[in-house]
Amino acid sequence: MQQLEGVICAILLAAGQSRRMGTPKLLLPWKNTVVLGHVVDAFLEADVDPLLVVVSPESEPLRRALAGKRVQWVENPRLGSEMLESVRCGLRAAPAAVRTFLVSPADMPGLHPGLIRQLLDAHQARRARITVPVWQGKRGHPLVFESGFRAELLMRHDGVGLRGLLQAHPAEVYEWPAPDSSPCWDLDTPDDYHRWAGQ
Repeated sequence: MQQLEGVICAILLAAGQSRRMGTPKLLLPWKNTVVLGHVVDAFLEADVDPLLVVVSPESEPLRRALAGKRVQWVENPRLGSEMLESVRCGLRAAPAAVRTFLVSPADMPGLHPGLIRQLLDAHQARRARITVPVWQGKRGHPLVFESGFRAELLMRHDGVGLRGLLQAHPAEVYEWPAPDSSPCWDLDTPDDYHRWAGQ
């Protein structure tokens, strides 16, 4: 990966309640770890630092499962709140020196270090302010944006979340053509898990 200017911070959103899965999906087995561990490893191997994982107050099992990994735990105390609240918790906890943010749900185990590095390289090469990976016309994650949007996300876009940021700045959004479908699939249901776990 090229040398990016400034500090890059990833925020993984792991405070959901897994209602449709029926069991804590981030603790489901994946490869040689659990779903959250696999996603965390992808960002760490892509040399993203710091890596913030936003969790609910009931996060002790996740913390135990990832013991020893180089992550910073951030608690969203509002159980059941919208995803934007978790994004805000991460933004508030991030160091002031951060210049570039990546934000992604934590239930996307298809993400891999090569894709994350390519995404960041493309963001820098285009001197983009907002970059979103796209696969076959569908936008996915991680979303990359510059720190100048931090204050806006802390104050605006209630009810629409990160999509509101994209809608507010269409001319500044770079749609990066992803090399595979991993930015667009997550694990919501048991069928999703069984479909992708063997990949």
